[in-house]
Amino acid sequence: MPWFKEWFNSRYYHLLYGKRDESEAETFINSLMGVLNPEEGSKFLDLACGKGRHALQIASYGFEVHGVDLSEESINAASLMANDHLVFKVQDMRVVYLPYYFNFVFNLFTSFGYFDLQEDNLSTLKAVRAGLKDGGVFVQDYFNAVKVESAMKAMEIKSIEGINFEIHKHIDKGVIYKSIKFSDAGQDYQFCEQVNLFQLSDFEQMYKEAGFEITAVYGNYQLEPFQREVSDRLILISKAI
Repeated sequence: MPWFKEWFNSRYYHLLYGKRDESEAETFINSLMGVLNPEEGSKFLDLACGKGRHALQIASYGFEVHGVDLSEESINAASLMANDHLVFKVQDMRVVYLPYYFNFVFNLFTSFGYFDLQEDNLSTLKAVRAGLKDGGVFVQDYFNAVKVESAMKAMEIKSIEGINFEIHKHIDKGVIYKSIKFSDAGQDYQFCEQVNLFQLSDFEQMYKEAGFEITAVYGNYQLEPFQREVSDRLILISKAI
């Protein structure tokens, strides 16, 4: 089983990362809507939507929104918010969801770059392109790899609800690896994460192969300009060509 399928469906994943900032999500979506200015009737896909916090914000504007994620647990939670114009489904991001259907696809909060093979990352982008109408817009929110690498702590402990998560990180061949160890109810657990340290130049090459043209690059959720050494995020807006 791939690490992300096991870990993302674990209740401990949601415990470790469960306290997301809802106001941050609202600010980000509001900023994006102001820049994108979507036409009435636009259709959105939130790819790797998690529990649907961004999809819900998009839907609040009255648009049709589909949220997909590989984690059944996340989709089950998100589906509690579903309605006539907000739909959630379990879906592998490497597979086309609805061909040539969407005006906008969002992939947010570093929900990309998990695969061992680069061809799988490229397959994901090609699947995004296949789901977009010509001229459709792809928004991808990734961490700024330069800042992440410079600020990385080799080990830290996070204590949540009586569980001490011991987190070890290291970088090897352009991939950041994270080992997560803890004990609960007398049982020891260990999970892993890995994500590629993709930089802007890497995305430029992948987008060219997948059929996208980058139109804007931002460095945070307020959509301020990207600065390679200091920005927290790498937010790319591109057009399907």
